[in-house]
Parts: sequence; structure tokens; C-alpha cells
Amino acid sequence: MADSTRESEIILRDARRSLDVQRDGGFHRRSGSPSIGRGSADLKRRNLMRRVKLIAASLFAIVVAAMVAGIVLDGIGFTGIMIAFLAIVAATFLFSNYPKVKTPRRADLTRTADARQLVARTELWLEHQRPALPPPAVTLVDQIGVQLDALGMQLEHVDPNHPAAAETRKLVGEHLPDMVDSYRKIPEPLRREERAGATPEAQLVDGLGRISEEIDRVTRQLADGALDDLAIRTRFLEYRYGNGDVSADPGQTENR
Repeated sequence: MADSTRESEIILRDARRSLDVQRDGGFHRRSGSPSIGRGSADLKRRNLMRRVKLIAASLFAIVVAAMVAGIVLDGIGFTGIMIAFLAIVAATFLFSNYPKVKTPRRADLTRTADARQLVARTELWLEHQRPALPPPAVTLVDQIGVQLDALGMQLEHVDPNHPAAAETRKLVGEHLPDMVDSYRKIPEPLRREERAGATPEAQLVDGLGRISEEIDRVTRQLADGALDDLAIRTRFLEYRYGNGDVSADPGQTENR
């Protein structure tokens, strides 16, 4: 019985060490390119937590099975300990690599109806396009990732049927991916060949710059609505509690 307890303690210690390694950065060492925005980072974080839970559940099951076997057989011996240890290593390796973060396909972006979810998926899709893009375009993609974060925050308070939400779906789910896809379809030797006064690389950078400006415009458009509401409330408070007529109708004040 004492031998069984010691064997279980050894297995449990190995399981904890394996799990700690993953929590301390095992997953991050295996991760691909860094996130360009909060949306894609959240998708990766949820995937990471799912893997950690799967590892913890599998290690718990292995330890419990080893303990039960040790009690029933009055010890599992060195062979049993090694089998349990190898099972721990195998489970940790498996769930450290699977399930992977699913990279959205180009077609998936156009089918995403929710504008906020579309922003996160587009960020993740863009991250996987960066290796094929020229350095100036990569810089713009990183900038667009930051802008998409700001846009996503604004969309959290916007009706999905709002015209700005529809405009966002076209801009983020169609125009932006189309531009990157069009560039990637051009053979590598031709990407620096000038045609119609500009190279495909220059055209891509120019197009991404315009999209960046448009995302900024849409974000400001959504923010202006909130700023207008805030300005109306501020004017009412100044009028109601300041030097204005305290008997004024609040509805009339807000309609000004």
C-alpha cells in the first residue's frame, strides 16, 4: 500500500511538472506570428485555455487510473510507472499541439454576419498573410490590426443592422481580403515589375493605406455618434444645474 502511494505521488509530481511547463510558456513557444490585434489574440487565448483544460483533464485521468491500478494490484511497479509517465508525456504533447487555432478561410470572412466577429477573424486571417507581403505592407497590416481593435470596440454598441455595420462588413470582409488576395496571386518575379506607372507592391501599399484611412473614418463615424450623445447630455446638465432656466423642459433642451 505504501509502495502504491509513493508510485502515485511520483506520477502526480510528473503530471504537475508537465502542466506547469505548458503554463509557463510551452504553448507560446509553439505559437506562430504575434497577434496584430486584440480580436485575434482573444481567439488564440481561448484556444490556449481549451488546450490547458484538455491537458489537465487527461493528466488527472492518467493519475486516477494509475492510483486505482496500484490499489487493485497492490502496486504497479517500475513498468507501470513508466507506462503512466509515457502516457503523461504523450497526452501533454498531443494537447500542446492540438486542437490548433483554425485560420479562417477567405470565403469564411464574407459569410460572417456579425461585424464584431468579422473583425477578429479578419485579424487572424491577416496574420497568416504577412509572410507573403512586402515589409511596407506588413507595417500597414500591423497598423490596420490596431485600427480594427478600435473599430471592434465601437461595434460592441452598434446595432448589427446599422448602416455602419454593413459598411464594415464590406470593407473588412471583402475589400481588404480581396486586395491582399489579388497581390498574392501575382507571381513573385512580377511583383516588383512596374506596370502603368507602379509596381504591384506599390499598388498594394497604396491600397492598404487607403483602407486604413477608411477604417479610421468608419471608426470616427461611430464614435461621433457617442460623442454627440455625450455633448447633448453635458449641455443639458449645464443648462439644468448651471446658470440656465431651471424650469426648462429637459426634452426641449435635448432636442436643441
